[in-house]
Amino acid sequence: MKWTLRLSVAAEKDLEGLDNKTRARIIVKLDWLSENFDSIIPSVLHAKFREFYKLRVGEWRIVYKIDWTKKIIVVHYIDKRDKIYKEK
Repeated sequence: MKWTLRLSVAAEKDLEGLDNKTRARIIVKLDWLSENFDSIIPSVLHAKFREFYKLRVGEWRIVYKIDWTKKIIVVHYIDKRDKIYKEK
């Protein structure tokens, strides 16, 4: 069963700021996530991000939360690996 995917305002801004090729890669991966979520083990983050999960897309990271009861994935941030965990 497909999960519902939502983007926060911050994630929408992050996505809009990407070049077309990277944006397309991220969108494909987000579609994949919503269709295959039941067959993966989400990668949980730690410290101040302990309520979030991450998805890798090359050097990019998608940081999201999960509403398990409503089957909703909410993407909060999209950025490069070396920047995503700083000042968020």
